[in-house]
Amino acid sequence: MSSLSKGLRKVQVTLKWDPSPIGAAAHDLDIVAATYRADAPHGAPAYLVHFDSRSPDGTITLDRDSRTGQGFGADEVMTLELERLAAAYARVVVGVVIQQRNAEKSFADVPNTGVRILDGPVELASHDLSGVPDASAATIAEFTRDDAGAWQLRPVLRGFSADPAEFAELMGTPA
Repeated sequence: MSSLSKGLRKVQVTLKWDPSPIGAAAHDLDIVAATYRADAPHGAPAYLVHFDSRSPDGTITLDRDSRTGQGFGADEVMTLELERLAAAYARVVVGVVIQQRNAEKSFADVPNTGVRILDGPVELASHDLSGVPDASAATIAEFTRDDAGAWQLRPVLRGFSADPAEFAELMGTPA
């Protein structure tokens, strides 16, 4: 990126999947974002954003949350207003986790998953989560702020066998 680039400013992460068959327990996937301080970019997250929450300053919000995958288009949508994040934050890791209410599930059990990362109408990255079929959670993107303050995306696909609470602790650890 040139020194004249302002980097990423506002991005959306979308998640879709097909509903479970009639009579089976619903597939409930969630987008999760972990924000890390500049002085501890690989330490514990400063805060998490997931269903029923948003960042303390309103810069990261979950705009759509589905518990079933029913509907058209994206089932979940998270907006990250990176340009508004305070300078105290230098890293945001985004992941997807399967709620494990009724039975242990992995991404292989959830048909037609799809993740897209968008900068306005421009698709920056996409995954179908087939690369981590045995995982129940996965990191899908890492946003980092460079020395000039510009945000960049590093698409990742790293699977974890973890419940939502465990994943929140693991998702930002170095690979």
